[in-house]
Amino acid sequence: MTDREILPALVKPTHYTLAIYDLDFSAFTYKGSVKIDVDVVSSSPISEIQLNVREVEVQEAVLEYELTKTTSDLPLSISTDTKAEIVTLTPKEPVPGEATKASITLTFSGILNNNMAGFYRSKYSDSDGKEAYMYSTQFEATDARRAFPCFDEPALKATFDFSITIPEDWTALSNMPEVSSKTPEDGKKAGLAGTKLKTVTFATTPIMSTYLLAWACGDFEYVEAFTDKLYDGKKIPVRVYTTTGLVKQGEFALENARKIVDYFSEIFEIDYVLPKVDLLAVHEFSHGAMENWGLITYRTTALLFDPETSDAKYKNRVAYVVAHELAHQWFGNLVTMEWWSELWLNEGFATWVGWLAMDHLYPDWDVFGVFVSESLQGALGLDSLRQSHPIEVPVKSALDIDQIFDAISYLKGASSIRMISSHLGVETFLKGVSSYLKAHAYGNATTKDLWDAVGEVSGIDVNEIMNDWIRKIGFPVVTVNESDTGISLRQDRFLASGDVTDEENETQWWIPLGIFTDSTTAGALSGVSSFSNRQTILTGLGPNDFYKLNRNQTGVYRVNYTPERLAKLGQATDKLSVTDKVGLVADASALALAGLGSTAGILGLISGLKGETSYIVWSEVASRLGTLRSAWFEQPESIQNGLKAFTRDLVSPTAKKLGWKFSDDEDYLTVQLRALVISVAGNCGDTEIIAEAKAQFAKYAAGDKTAIHPNLRRAVFSIVLSQEDLSDEEAKSIFNTILGEILNPSSVDGKEIALSAIGRTKKPVLIERALSMLLSGEVAVQDLHTLANSLAANGKARWELWKYTKAHWESIYKLMSGNMVILERYVRVSINVFSSTEAVTDIEGFFADKDTHGYDRAVGQGLDIVKSYAAWVQRDGNEVEKWLADHSY
Repeated sequence: MTDREILPALVKPTHYTLAIYDLDFSAFTYKGSVKIDVDVVSSSPISEIQLNVREVEVQEAVLEYELTKTTSDLPLSISTDTKAEIVTLTPKEPVPGEATKASITLTFSGILNNNMAGFYRSKYSDSDGKEAYMYSTQFEATDARRAFPCFDEPALKATFDFSITIPEDWTALSNMPEVSSKTPEDGKKAGLAGTKLKTVTFATTPIMSTYLLAWACGDFEYVEAFTDKLYDGKKIPVRVYTTTGLVKQGEFALENARKIVDYFSEIFEIDYVLPKVDLLAVHEFSHGAMENWGLITYRTTALLFDPETSDAKYKNRVAYVVAHELAHQWFGNLVTMEWWSELWLNEGFATWVGWLAMDHLYPDWDVFGVFVSESLQGALGLDSLRQSHPIEVPVKSALDIDQIFDAISYLKGASSIRMISSHLGVETFLKGVSSYLKAHAYGNATTKDLWDAVGEVSGIDVNEIMNDWIRKIGFPVVTVNESDTGISLRQDRFLASGDVTDEENETQWWIPLGIFTDSTTAGALSGVSSFSNRQTILTGLGPNDFYKLNRNQTGVYRVNYTPERLAKLGQATDKLSVTDKVGLVADASALALAGLGSTAGILGLISGLKGETSYIVWSEVASRLGTLRSAWFEQPESIQNGLKAFTRDLVSPTAKKLGWKFSDDEDYLTVQLRALVISVAGNCGDTEIIAEAKAQFAKYAAGDKTAIHPNLRRAVFSIVLSQEDLSDEEAKSIFNTILGEILNPSSVDGKEIALSAIGRTKKPVLIERALSMLLSGEVAVQDLHTLANSLAANGKARWELWKYTKAHWESIYKLMSGNMVILERYVRVSINVFSSTEAVTDIEGFFADKDTHGYDRAVGQGLDIVKSYAAWVQRDGNEVEKWLADHSY
């Protein structure tokens, strides 16, 4: 196919026998051999065979094929195209077209890299504080080729036999259970001279894609539990593995995982198919986790949780990420997308069903309220940019794939599934999913296959109504106009820049209306559920009726009400659900940014929420006001201070009411609310909260690590370090204490929390010190975006971060481009915080002569955001200043 760079369809792999050995833990190299059984697809003579390789050197290659009951061995010449990531194997004479089966045997050598891709090393401090390494794989999307020669495409599925030779006292893991552990064959060694070795062999995998193969080895221990449900008469063992000393922190994830395996087996009506589930904490990890079949790997903060020392916020993260990755064991692993353009089939579904599992396990967490505030708004935020992309996006090369692991594939994909499942009914939708999984088990499928299955169960043409949502860029804003004759609705594409052109506004989406009214008007609207035209009229409603569109924010669109209707809804928040209130604030804020609504209007709407008690609503309010303050960071101090005073006036009463003390019987959302409002109030200048934060931090710095509650470390660190009236010595002392938590963390989440705070200092010399950490090696590459984000969030440091990035670009690129996910993330957080045309010109000028392949979306989307912010500030600056003055701020 010309739309994608794929291997020639001459042979198709059916089985790999892969051995890894001669691991050298000083030079960080290894050797391996692989025998690949293939079906010969071509009926014409084959003069060459191509496989994928990257950073792997093939030393020998032999082709064996059968023809008329005779076997022929052909040595193969080897030619590698490094840029194309292809090795071409050429026999001295073509393979006859009559051959139907063959095998390719290759010996090769590879690198145990530190780029968090392929077969790589992770550095950590062991229980004695000494430097140590563990070794694991990360193959999605196209990095199996970085570990061994293979046909590295999702549709080229095969079974795998795997073995690895390691030190005798280590543990080896792979997708399947271990079947033997023996003294290695002569000539195969591992590690250091004199080390006793073993070769561990694993059972044959099911048929699967190369990106799902996985293995790991190191000094591991585990905690184990079993499913409640029987599978083939047995309970399945579920284990969480960590390096020695951390395993107790895996118990929360373990308890979730064993229940979720049973839950998904039930709702998908297909039993989990492997004989075990292993979850492994990896010390250096570019993503959150990876769904390798039977051996799921995780960043430590996405798997480990200590009830004594961890911030409770990480409970939500661990529970969700565990559920998301387990969903992939069915949706992605058992049935795999046919090509990377349909990545959303994996990620969008796993995101939605991951939240569904959390809702099942923790009904009191209101997880779909959190989903609307975080996931839906994240999707709409990215998709409101010109440089967004459709959910199903053409993918040509390997470098293009990593860039679509973003909020569109994950969050807009999940939001679209939530929309259609809410419309059809979740049970009906899941029956369609079950039908889809059964029909395509162990194979590959497309978006159309999923919609066909759901449509067959529901009796609705789902392909027809969802096609534009999946294949077209953007989403609509529904504009409401009221008159005595009824309510008219019009849909147009929404752009954050507010300047959509006719060419950009051609799509007319199917929009589920989700009208919420009171009992007096509900009957008149019983037949009105959606519209697909440019405009429609709701004749059953009038200006005096109470109503809200998109109830519980299940639709992927924004609503632009008249100012009068918005004011009425703001006065009727007691009638609205948490998700409705979140949607009201989010929509009004986004419309103000785009110039389709009023920034003064959103400030007025938010001011009416002073008595709100929901963490989820407060979280949305804090986020929107934070965006406003950030965009106004170069405006006169009187306006910046006015926005801080308004925010402080809004949240401080709730912060004082909740206080600093946590009780054992508090619900999860109250715990989160306390941490949020203390952080916001303190960072906006509440003197009482600042004084308490300083007092607690002083005790913490003196050695009492219990002085700050784990749930408040993030808030306290940020509050105390960001004070502008600190002496140089005070600021330096605070900075060094937080730096100590980065270099020697006291909890599994300690480093992340400290990194998110350390860039908040206002002292130029300490901003310079924080910047130096980007290249000093003090911060692991996986965490550099957290440090950059901390600096970028600081109005006094963001320009300094950008200047540093430009001045040290070659070093930054060299450090991060070994894994483009890391570089793309760094670029994104460094540039999307500005709000001036000068910044646009500067950023465009810097990247004009750079090869941005692999992170070009981050640059384009960042510029879109900066342009929108610049227009917003220029357009509404006087309006915001007047509103603040009129309200005595």
